[in-house]
Amino acid sequence: MRIRNIEVNIVKGSAAGLFAMTGLINEFTVRAACADLINNAAAQGRPSVMLPALGTGRGKFPLVGCAKITSQEVLRAAREGRGSLGEINICLDSDQAFDIFAKQVFGYLRHVTEDLAWGPYVTTDIIIEVAGGVVVIERTNPPYGLALPGGFVDNGESLENAARREAREETGLDLVDLKQFHTYSDPARDPRFHTVTTVFTARGVGEARAGDDAKALQIVPLAELRGLKYAFDHDKVIADYLARK
Repeated sequence: MRIRNIEVNIVKGSAAGLFAMTGLINEFTVRAACADLINNAAAQGRPSVMLPALGTGRGKFPLVGCAKITSQEVLRAAREGRGSLGEINICLDSDQAFDIFAKQVFGYLRHVTEDLAWGPYVTTDIIIEVAGGVVVIERTNPPYGLALPGGFVDNGESLENAARREAREETGLDLVDLKQFHTYSDPARDPRFHTVTTVFTARGVGEARAGDDAKALQIVPLAELRGLKYAFDHDKVIADYLARK
């Protein structure tokens, strides 16, 4: 099975001597050992690496748990890219281990790369309070219309950092007193595809100006927020926000 630039194979054979784990064996040490094997192979410029079922022998770590951890580290290596490393072989010395790993590893990798790849996608939106009202942008791209500033959360980014980044990119404002308001997950809330957004409230600091995905920007008084036509479900978000004011 190929995950980006890495071919993943599960083979039968003796894994003895490939890697001996000593000391405390738990999910953290198994994960660290798996990552070390992959990283060391990449650092040495090797085209492939052989992984045993770490910790499952004398350490009695569960085979299913080891298979899941191995899958997650394979995904990490494929996502981040590891130099010349183009093949990861998981070597198992028993029929039981082979069957468990074949089901768990390939099933897990397919679920993450194929099923989850179709969403839902994680986004964030921000109700930015400034003197005179709330910041509302006019979107440059479809779906067109007015909206709260916001956007997609990048890989490795927290919701809070995504909110701060999107606010700077779209409005030029820094955020203070950032607080989670509510999460909206209706599959129909976004006409493009299923997105789950966490909405924040914050105070904006600086000079508001339109940028990035914002064609224009306006500061709307609270009393006028309900009368506008918004993209996505931002009319509901605004209504919920005003109900709590």
